[in-house]
Parts: sequence; structure tokens; C-alpha cells
Amino acid sequence: MATAFDRVDPSTGQPPANDDGYRPSADEPFMNPRQQAYFRDKLIRWKEAILLESQGTLSQLQLDPLREADLTDRASSETDWSIELRTRDRQRKLISKIDAALRRIEEGEYGYCEVTGEPISLARLEARPIATMTVEAQERHERHEKVSRDE
Repeated sequence: MATAFDRVDPSTGQPPANDDGYRPSADEPFMNPRQQAYFRDKLIRWKEAILLESQGTLSQLQLDPLREADLTDRASSETDWSIELRTRDRQRKLISKIDAALRRIEEGEYGYCEVTGEPISLARLEARPIATMTVEAQERHERHEKVSRDE
């Protein structure tokens, strides 16, 4: 059975680029309509792949209840399902971030750092289309978070 992960770029965990071969370039105006459409499509395809994978997990849970008689086998199966469900929970949170990115596209705020207002690099958005901060702002945020935890 093919899964959504069969249709993702293994380096990014996201579906492949648009079929027309377009890739945003620094040589064009930042977040022009074509770039916005590109990232909207990328986000929608990523969300659809996650939802498809989640449906497969749900179907599998309904079809294969834990029936192992051996305690060790049952424990192993329960551990596998626990890991699978944790993965689905992370993906549920990821879907909300994708939805937020789609809203930012509609509001004209996508691609700009929520801290500095500066454009987020196209390379960063390509690798992580849900990014809300530039690399520099993200690093500052993480350093501040680490200091706050250490106190």
C-alpha cells in the first residue's frame, strides 16, 4: 500500500515541488503572486499528504486491534502503536502550523519575520514553509529560551 510518505522529498519530508518546475528565485520580487501561489500549493499538498497518512493510521487501528496472546508481542505492538500515535499528534500540531501559514499568505504576511518584519530567505521557506522567523531571529529566540530554562 502506498503511503503519503512515498510521495515526499526525503530531504524535507514534504511533497515534491510543483509539477511545472517553478522554483521561487531571488531575481524576482519577494512574495509576488507567483511565489505566494507556489508556497500555498506546497503547503496544501503537504497538509493533504499528512491527512492521507493519518487516515491510513486510523484505518489500520480499526482493522488490526491488538490481539497478540503473548505478552511480549502485545507489549511490542502497544509500543509501536504508541509511537505511531505520538507521530500523528506531532502531525496534528504541524497541520495547525500549516493552516496558520496559509492564513498568513491570504493576509499578505507570509514570508516575513514575525519578530523583525524582514523577509525570510526563500531557501528557508523552501526547506521549512511554516517558518515564521528569519534564521537569525529564530536563533535569538532559541538562545533566550535556553537561558530562561536554565534559570
